[in-house]
Amino acid sequence: MAVLRKVSSATLVEVLVATVLVVILFMIASLILNNLILNTYKQNTHAIETRLNRLEYDIQHHTIDLPYEEKFQDWQVNIELKEKETKAVVILKATNSNGKKETFREVITDSDVDTSFK
Repeated sequence: MAVLRKVSSATLVEVLVATVLVVILFMIASLILNNLILNTYKQNTHAIETRLNRLEYDIQHHTIDLPYEEKFQDWQVNIELKEKETKAVVILKATNSNGKKETFREVITDSDVDTSFK
């Protein structure tokens, strides 16, 4: 008659405490995941990085004139040519109008780039 022996059970208070702990654990986990996803979305600059890569390619192959300015999605892109220590440096700068983010690149160009300023 081992089936009929008494099984110890938890009291109502223990069950409530365990339930509250599980709810708190899931709440903290969901807040952490929400924060991670939100930060990943806010920090996503893949589209503008791809556009800057394309503009850098166009500069290297002399298909755009400098200085250059454009609006790409929510980004304002400015490209200018400066001379630093007798080297031509192309500065690519993209500023986001919504999040006030900024992406900045300096590219040292080859010697056949026209360094005359307009």
